[in-house]
Parts: sequence; structure tokens; C-alpha cells
Amino acid sequence: MQIDIILEPDLTPAQVAEIAVAAEKHGFRTLWHSNYHQNPDAFVALVPAALATSHIRLGVLAVSPYETHPLKIANALLTLNDISKGRAVVAIGGGGSVMGATGTRMDPKAQRMLRGVREAVEIVKGVGSGKLVMKYDGDLYKLTRPLKTAWTKHLAPKVFTCSTGEKMLELAGHIADGTQMSDVTPEKIGHHMAHLRKGLAERKTPAEDFRIGNFWAWHIKEDREKSMYEARRELVFRGELLPPKYDMLPYVTAEERQLVIDKWQNFAKAFWTRSGVIEDVPESIVTRLIAACSSAGDIRDIDAQIERFRVFENAGLTELSIRLFDEPMAGLEILARHVLPKFERFNV
Repeated sequence: MQIDIILEPDLTPAQVAEIAVAAEKHGFRTLWHSNYHQNPDAFVALVPAALATSHIRLGVLAVSPYETHPLKIANALLTLNDISKGRAVVAIGGGGSVMGATGTRMDPKAQRMLRGVREAVEIVKGVGSGKLVMKYDGDLYKLTRPLKTAWTKHLAPKVFTCSTGEKMLELAGHIADGTQMSDVTPEKIGHHMAHLRKGLAERKTPAEDFRIGNFWAWHIKEDREKSMYEARRELVFRGELLPPKYDMLPYVTAEERQLVIDKWQNFAKAFWTRSGVIEDVPESIVTRLIAACSSAGDIRDIDAQIERFRVFENAGLTELSIRLFDEPMAGLEILARHVLPKFERFNV
């Protein structure tokens, strides 16, 4: 298993490039830029990184066809791929920050969401192949003019899905080059991998070097107090707490789970006010959820986290995509010293 890095999206392109250079030097596989509504365009923001590096992969996640037509996703991806000489990756999902900010409503029918992601992946892969595409006549998206991207000479960029649900994981196995899960805990990774493998088994053409990642929140710092503040502040976005599922079991009791649901807005308030204070929820519940859904603490806690990461590796992940928050360069250096040597460095 190799290690990816996912950055906060509020960094400047120059800061992203600086971190990319350091990540490449250490041997991280991919640097991912998040696609959020109030931050720099993710594809454009990776251009300085593409020019400053030579082999680290550069990815954007998550991009939804409900916010951008798949043809324009393909154009942006191919442009970054050309600038980076064949190192670009995109992860396509059904929702995301831009949709929420623009009031775009996703069709409530799950099959339509699956169809949208399927068609987007098929279009982006088709356009990215460099072969002549005569047309695409999907239910949701269409290409009505012949096109061929003859201007790019590099290998086709990789197209992933952002898949955590069962049907989305099966879809990833059917058609994508890889997938990024989100916040799947070590105790639950086997369930998710079973659905991904089901999709891979049903694939019509063999998957070549299919990549399997999982977004994982990393808060470990030299200063334990800073770590726990950051973890509390960001806890509302961990997958176990997100509506409508509010999974959380077995990390809390059924009664405690209901309390978290009832007080969910207090978790959100801790983020939006940047206070990290989660009102009216016992600290024991908060601490258990942080421990279950992320890596937090100080340097002394890293060995235990590496053992958790071994569960991901043994389950079949090819990369663990570690999300950095405050002071990302310091977080990168901690990972490079203490975690990366325990796994496979990325070398071309």
C-alpha cells in the first residue's frame, strides 16, 4: 500500500506546488486537490505543481457531472494531464460542495445518480483515450459532434469514482480505473471491499492496475492539544456522522447515537465557528468518535495508527489517501518520518 496526500482547498497554487515538491521527494504517490465551491479551481491550482514536479500523480476530487458537463471535466483533466506529462487523475462523484452552494438538487432516485456518474466516467474516459469519439447518447449527457483530442500526446489520464456506498462501489469496479472511498473505518473496510470486488468480477474488460484508495483524516501533531482541537472541529464531516445514515455503531451505543443525531448541529457549529467546542455532548462520546473515524493525538500514538492502516492494506487498499488540515507541511513531514517508511514509497 502506498500513501496519498489530500490537501485543504484554501491553499494558494504556490503553496500547493511547494507541498507537491516535498511530497514527491519523500515518495508519496498522489497529491489530491479538493474541489470546493469557495476555493481556487482545483485543476488550475495544480498547474504550478505540475510544472514543479516530475513523477508524483496530481488529482482532483470530487468532481460531479451535476456541476460540470463531463465533456468539460474531460477538457480540464486532459489539459492538466498534458501540462503534467501524463500524471493527472480525477475522481468523479455524484454530489459535492459546488452542488450544495449553487442549490443544485440531485435527483432523489439512486439509479439516476448512478447513471450520471456512469455516463460521466464513460465520457471522460472516451474523450481522454485520444480516439475518435463520434457521439455519446446517454440518458443524461450527450456528445453530438465528433471529437478527437489530438492535441495531447500523453497517456490517457486515470478516471476514478468517489464511491463509498455499495452500488457506487460496484459501479467503480465495472467501469473506472480506480476509486476513492471516504472515511471508511478499518472495522468496516471488509464490507466495502466485498462490493468493490463484486463489481470488478462483473467487469467486461479486465481492469489494469485498478487503484483503491480511502480518504482518511490525519490530525496527529507534535502538540496533542492542537491535534484534538482540530479533530473536534472537523468531526462533523467524518463519514460515520453524516446524515442521513449516521452510522456510528458500534463506536457508540444506540442511545448515544441518537444524542449525536439530536445534537448534530452542535458538531457543525464547532466547525463553522472554528471553536472546536461541541456543546451538550459528553466528552467520552466525542473522544470515541474521533478515535474511530480519524487519526489524532501526538507522535506517541502513531504506532497504533500504523497497525490500523495495516488493516486497510490487508483488505486490499492500494493507497491510503491521508487528508491534512492545519499546517499541512508539518503534517507531511510527520508522515514522511513516521508513517511512509512502514509502507511502499512511490518510485517511477
